[in-house]
Amino acid sequence: MIRTELTETFGVDHPILCGGMTGLGTAELISAVAEAGALGFLTALTQPTPEALAAEIARTRELTDKPFGVNLTILPTIDPVPYDEYRRVIVEAGITVVETAGSSPKPHLPDFKAAGVKVIHKATSVRHALSAERAGVDFISIDGFECAGHPGEDDVPGLVLIPAATRALSIPVIASGGLADGRGLAAALALGACAANMGTRFMATDEAPIHENVKQQIVANTELDTVVVFRQFHNSARVVKNSVSQQIAEIGAQPGATFADVAELASGARGRQNVLAEGDLEGGMWWAGQTQGLIHEVASVKDVVDQIIADAEQVITERLASLVG
Repeated sequence: MIRTELTETFGVDHPILCGGMTGLGTAELISAVAEAGALGFLTALTQPTPEALAAEIARTRELTDKPFGVNLTILPTIDPVPYDEYRRVIVEAGITVVETAGSSPKPHLPDFKAAGVKVIHKATSVRHALSAERAGVDFISIDGFECAGHPGEDDVPGLVLIPAATRALSIPVIASGGLADGRGLAAALALGACAANMGTRFMATDEAPIHENVKQQIVANTELDTVVVFRQFHNSARVVKNSVSQQIAEIGAQPGATFADVAELASGARGRQNVLAEGDLEGGMWWAGQTQGLIHEVASVKDVVDQIIADAEQVITERLASLVG
């Protein structure tokens, strides 16, 4: 068994996280992650209202009595999000760990701290991680350029970003982005991280609440089947390469292009309904990382976690140990 600051702090068996994922971080998946001994996060804003989040937390607790957290992604939106109400639900439900991402978590920290909630903040650069540390978060999840979603604008991959972060920070660091197997977990630990956060790997599981076509496409894809869009709008995002995302990239590259020119194509609702729910792989823009090239089967969450841990232990105790004379 691999013990780290992450497992000791949160009382989980394994230093593996399934971070918040829009449309996926629901009770079915997150309870399975918890039952497998890892730490999963319900995605607060996947729920349309704070009341719906409270119900989803309750539903997850009906499926597992093991620890899990809630992701609260803080982003500017056209329609204001009642973040204070989502935060109140998290606190009143007795959630002990929150994963924040996007804008600074500083406005939310006093209430979380008063309630004894530990905060893991996801950052894409050392400078942003240091800012979050000064604000008072407990852990940093450092997100390399390989990740699905928003990798920031610096284009620094995990092999550099993880040790740079662990050297600069005095709080524990979780490695995120580009990790999907036991070799990646062992590498993250060797670079100074206390755990590995995985998203795309958990999409290709039996319990993931998405269409089977999506899961099988992740297995079929390689590390080359992503594209970075929105770069011109200073909001870079790594998504799966398909006809829609390539069209978004082409439009965005034109002089004078604005986000309004691609907004309909990039609609999150379109991706969730057409792709994730109905399985039309060309029906919208959808998210996955370069780790698609490391995923070779759809399996249960338990089998995925067990295999990752077994492979990591083998790398650490056999492969690496055999290299030391």
